[in-house]
Amino acid sequence: MKQGDLLHSGKAKSVYRTDDPGVYIMKFRDDITAFDGEKKDTLCGKGVYNAEVSSFFFRYLEEHGIRTHYLESTEPGTMAVRALEMIPLEVIVRNIAAGSLVRKYPFREGEPLDPPVIIIDYKSDALHDPMLNDDLVFALHLATPEELDLIKATALAINEILREYLDARGITLVDFKLEFGRDNGDIVVGDEISMDSMRLWEKETGASLDKDVYRFSKGDVMETYAAAARRILSPSGGETA
Repeated sequence: MKQGDLLHSGKAKSVYRTDDPGVYIMKFRDDITAFDGEKKDTLCGKGVYNAEVSSFFFRYLEEHGIRTHYLESTEPGTMAVRALEMIPLEVIVRNIAAGSLVRKYPFREGEPLDPPVIIIDYKSDALHDPMLNDDLVFALHLATPEELDLIKATALAINEILREYLDARGITLVDFKLEFGRDNGDIVVGDEISMDSMRLWEKETGASLDKDVYRFSKGDVMETYAAAARRILSPSGGETA
């Protein structure tokens, strides 16, 4: 498979065409941003950790009947993915109140949400990713009612799969973001599932194991990402590689 022209460059990933029109190459860069890009840095090795964790989670979801865009890991920090028609929605599943949910609504930090709450944002840097309701999704022709129902059901199914997996490794899945695309009309999970797109708390201490360490200067970001990746990728969930 030969890498071709750059198709899209986001805040932390670049997507390239290949000689196969149905396959893209996704490269996870070492860039890290927060607060709509107001805070940004480059952290050597970060892209590799996110690619490894994303690749693992995509494979794990495929094993549990969830279709994703993942095809294979080609080299460190890189994966081959199906070429999807991406739907400009960010689908956030929240199990515990934290982050913007606490800032914008009368929830307490750490308050359990049962059942989990799904929040859908319009993916647009220019508009600062405004939240949508179903009517707006339909009015903007972003998804059909049937597609949106499937997206929500898939997000909740993924939540249960990942919560159980992470719980067994001493990690609480607080919330996470998903993106979806169409593959010949079928709804497929795309983008990434990594420490950049999840909020993870260490069960015993409540310590952050995710991008919040960078957002709020809580400690060494790369040590945190390395520890989270080791725990997620280890069959037993231990800290040893």
